[in-house]
Amino acid sequence: MSSDAGAYQALRLFALQESPTAFGSSHDEECDRTIEQVVSLLCGSQERTFFGCFDAGNLIGVVGVGREQGAKERHIAFIRSMFVAPGYRGKGAGKQLLLAALDQVAQWAGVEQVTLAVTATNEPALSLYKSCGFIEVGRMPRALRVKSQYYDEINMLRWLGAA
Repeated sequence: MSSDAGAYQALRLFALQESPTAFGSSHDEECDRTIEQVVSLLCGSQERTFFGCFDAGNLIGVVGVGREQGAKERHIAFIRSMFVAPGYRGKGAGKQLLLAALDQVAQWAGVEQVTLAVTATNEPALSLYKSCGFIEVGRMPRALRVKSQYYDEINMLRWLGAA
C-alpha cells in the first residue's frame, strides 16, 4: 500500500482539480500533504481502507471504505473519495472499485448498511450507485460551494442482508 502512495497522491490531486464538485476537500487543502501523511492515510486500519484500480501498472481509480467507530454506529459503513480517471469512466472500473469496497464491508461483522454522498449533478455516479443497490435517502441542499456556485448532495444507502 505504501508503495502506491505517490500514485494515489497524484491521482487524488488530479481528481480534486478535474472534478472539484465531487469532493468535500479541495486541491489547495491537500496539495501540501507529505508522502508520509499520504502513507498514513492509505494504511488506515482494519476498518478503514482504500482500493485502487490499475491499468498497465497505472492507478486509474480509487475508493475509500470505512466503518463508523462509535458504539451506536458500528452497524454503518461508508464509501468515500471515489474517483475514476476520465478515460476509464463507463468501462467498468468504477463498478469494480465499488464492488471491492462492498466485499470488504461484508467481512465486517455486524455491518447492516452502507452510506455515501454524491453530488446531485453527477448522473453517471448516481446511475452506478443505483445499479449496485443504493437508494436515495435524502438531499443536503448547497452542501458544497465551489467558487460562488453551490451544489446539492444526495445521501444514499444500501442495506446489507435483511433490512
